[in-house]
Amino acid sequence: MIIADVTATGDDNVLSAKANDVSYRKEQLRRLQEEVIELEDLKTGVSITDLGLNEFRMDLLNYVKVAGDLAGVPNGMHAVVPAAPDKGLPPGVMFALRNRNHGVNINQQNRLHPYYLIYVGRDGEVIINHMEVKKLLDLLRTACKGRSEPVIEVCRIFNRSTQDGRDMQAYSSLLGDAIRSMIDLKADKDIDSLFSGHRTTALVDSIAGLDDFELIAFVVVQEAS
Repeated sequence: MIIADVTATGDDNVLSAKANDVSYRKEQLRRLQEEVIELEDLKTGVSITDLGLNEFRMDLLNYVKVAGDLAGVPNGMHAVVPAAPDKGLPPGVMFALRNRNHGVNINQQNRLHPYYLIYVGRDGEVIINHMEVKKLLDLLRTACKGRSEPVIEVCRIFNRSTQDGRDMQAYSSLLGDAIRSMIDLKADKDIDSLFSGHRTTALVDSIAGLDDFELIAFVVVQEAS
C-alpha cells in the first residue's frame, strides 16, 4: 500500500478518496525545472517521501486501527510537551487550524489545505510557517510519538501559568500572531506574483483574518523549568 501510494499521481491514491497531493507535486516539479536547488544545503539528500506525506498517512491509519475513528474528537484539544531546542523544538506552540474558506490555497502550496499547521515562539515570532508542512509534521512526531502519558513536570508548569486553563490569554495572543503571519505571507506572495510573468494571485482568495479560521488543536512546547 505504501509503494502504491508513493508512486501514485495523487488522483489514484488508494489510501484516501480525497487525496489531493497532485497539485502540490506538480508545483514541486515546476520548481525543480525552473529553480536552482542547492543540494549541499540538504544534509540528508532528497527522498521521494519528502515530496509527499505518505509516512504520516500510515502513522494515522495505524493509530485509527488502535484508537478508533477521530471524527468525534472535539476541537480545541491540546497537549504539553517538553521543549528541546537541540531537536528543533524551542518553547512555543504549534497550532492546527482549519480555514473555513476552502477556496484559499496559495499556489496550491499547502498540502493540508483547508488545514494549516504553524509553529510560533513565545515571543510571537514564527518558527516554522504553514508552508513547511513536512518539517512541522516531523517536529510533531519528534515531540509526541511514543508518549502515551502526560509529562507531569511540564503539565504542572502550563497549569500554573494558565490557572488550570482558565487564563489562556497568552495563547490567544499567539494564535492571533500566527494567523496574522499567514495573512502577511499571502500578501508577500501576491506581490511576488505580480512580477513573476505568470497569473497573479493578488486580490484572489484572500485570507481575511481570525474569522476565517477555527482552532482544531494545539501542542504547547514548554520549558521544563
